[in-house]
Amino acid sequence: MTLCLIIDDMHPSLLPMLRSIGVEGDYQPKLLAADVPAALAARPYAGLLVRSKLRVAASLLAHGPQLRYVARAGAGIDNIDVDALAAAGVVLVNAPEGNRDAVGEFATGQLLALLRHSITADAEVRRAEWHREANRGEELGTKTVGLLGYGHMGRAFARRLRGFGCTVLAHDNDPEVVSDGNAELVPLAELHTRAEVISIHIPYSAANHEVVNEAFLAEFAHRIWFVNTARGEVVDQAALVARLQSGQVRGAALDVLANEKLATLTPAQQASFDYLRAAPHVVLSPHIGGWTHQSYQRINEVLVAKLEKLLANDIVVNG
Repeated sequence: MTLCLIIDDMHPSLLPMLRSIGVEGDYQPKLLAADVPAALAARPYAGLLVRSKLRVAASLLAHGPQLRYVARAGAGIDNIDVDALAAAGVVLVNAPEGNRDAVGEFATGQLLALLRHSITADAEVRRAEWHREANRGEELGTKTVGLLGYGHMGRAFARRLRGFGCTVLAHDNDPEVVSDGNAELVPLAELHTRAEVISIHIPYSAANHEVVNEAFLAEFAHRIWFVNTARGEVVDQAALVARLQSGQVRGAALDVLANEKLATLTPAQQASFDYLRAAPHVVLSPHIGGWTHQSYQRINEVLVAKLEKLLANDIVVNG
């Protein structure tokens, strides 16, 4: 048995699944981020399993020179220094396959809520207000939906969109990305020209920081609806608010924000957040796109299957 330190809450299926492939999980979800370095140094862990409790960088890896892999329970790896892992010979495993269906379903629901005014209509009826004409909506099937990024999440969303009969376009900077038949891959300029809805499906990285900014938004030929279930930091939130205020963005569904620790907002972040939470044409949610009971367990299944392959191929050696 090799040892794996688990520092975040995980579905209870994880430990027996790990044992079935020869990995003993040391489950310590209450461990504080500050205490992880000492924990790594205390035992010969071959693996570290994390969600988003701490940043995995070279300084942390130095406390666990025996580490052979880091497993990220989820899709995003923005809290992991990929270059530092590569330099240390540590393999990175993540599980975008585990919650892609959850994200695809959620993005569809939020877009429908936005187009059909269902959130504001619900609030009005609860106030004993009955406004039918003011809540006349738009049909998704008539729209051209553009996806920025066509990885696991973008593809899962596209599969669901095609069922509505809408036109689906996608742009991805990775030249190895090919169409799966659910979206037409197009240059960014064509996405700007044709899309009536834009949905963000790119990971966060230094290169993607606020890549959706004023210049990006200004290029759209149509007034657009905006959906973000990826990462808030890829969007210049102030620029998005300015476009919402001008009407160039007709509405937004945001599952993520530039700063999701709402007690720590800067004055500028607070100003944009105050607008977003008061705007009737904005749908907000607390980063729950991939957060379902099913994905909670499926992420374990994906991670364990990938770790089993690593072990079988001797990429991960006994720690």
